[in-house]
Amino acid sequence: MGCCSNFIQRCKPYVAMISLQFGYAGMNIITKVSLNRGMSHYVLVVYRHAFATAVIAPFALVLERKVRPKMTLPVFLQIFVLGLLGPVIDQNFYYAGLKYTSPTFSCAMSNMLPAMTFVMAVLCRMEKIDMKKVRCQAKVVGTIVTVAGAMLMTLYKGPIMEMVWTKHVHPHNSNATDATGTSDKDWAKGSILLIIATLAWASFFILQAITLRRYSAQLSLTALVVFLGTLQSIAVTFVMEHSTSVWTIGWDMNLLAAAYAGIISSSIAYYVQGLVMQKRGPVFVTAFSPLMMIIVAIMGSFILFENIYLGGILGAILIVAGLYSVLWGKYKEYKEKQAAETIPEAVKGGENNSLTMIEEIEANDIEMQKTGAKLSSTAVSNPLPEPSMKANGEPKV
Repeated sequence: MGCCSNFIQRCKPYVAMISLQFGYAGMNIITKVSLNRGMSHYVLVVYRHAFATAVIAPFALVLERKVRPKMTLPVFLQIFVLGLLGPVIDQNFYYAGLKYTSPTFSCAMSNMLPAMTFVMAVLCRMEKIDMKKVRCQAKVVGTIVTVAGAMLMTLYKGPIMEMVWTKHVHPHNSNATDATGTSDKDWAKGSILLIIATLAWASFFILQAITLRRYSAQLSLTALVVFLGTLQSIAVTFVMEHSTSVWTIGWDMNLLAAAYAGIISSSIAYYVQGLVMQKRGPVFVTAFSPLMMIIVAIMGSFILFENIYLGGILGAILIVAGLYSVLWGKYKEYKEKQAAETIPEAVKGGENNSLTMIEEIEANDIEMQKTGAKLSSTAVSNPLPEPSMKANGEPKV
């Protein structure tokens, strides 16, 4: 039972991050459908984080009322910047890029996230690079391979690959406009927007890890981030959208996109990421993002009738290889950290045992010295009688 419990504890971070990638993949598909139907991405960001605030705030107020740290000005400023980086900059630029491209392409561009996060973590001294160690080499090589796979998907399409489930679904055409309704000329603009969004997302992870050291209440931190993000997004929307009709939302795909993104991709995702980040760090959290692209590519072929190209398959293989390389390096680093934390305790215990034995030996020596001194003083005070010089049976001279 103990081994099984330890195995489950080790698997929890992996299961949590893989589950989040499925949640993000569903968000990309639903959001793309909503944006294609004309919903403003500025309004979508506002509704998304309003839903997230409504869901996460009650749990934060009730469950963390006794453990919530004191709010200080530096912490509030960090949370304010988190709301600006995540809900405002990242989401708006990502949705704009998604609108100009496709879900699969957007996820492929987002695969630069581990590389950007790793570089920022090194600059912030949250990650140490020692190229003499194999685990550091694995993380660096894995990051490079992951980015190479993402770039291969972006720059090379190749022939359309027929899958079992798409054999009788896709019409074969080579028009400039694909099934998502996006022309090739918009992809350059969408790529730039997605790169900016990914950079903001990586910055969000780094700052979140720093903020959690001062404000360790994950639920409260998530609620404050999405709440401030909602207020900031409302201000941005009023500046960018001048028509009041864009705020109209009904019981349709737009409402589903806002609710799904708010509940799954904001409130639950931010909270789970914070929990995993406290134990494994921001690089571990972002290392799973390439899986989202593979999931979206498969789901997109089902729902949006996206074509799957040879370049996408080759890029996915490279991305998975790089992902496993990074995770292997992080796993070795985690095991070394555990060993480093265990050894001092053992050494400390050994030192205590050694000191106890030395103290006992010294005490025994002192007792023996005292006993020897007592015997010597007794012998001096009571000298032995001198033996007789003549024996009774000694012959006379």
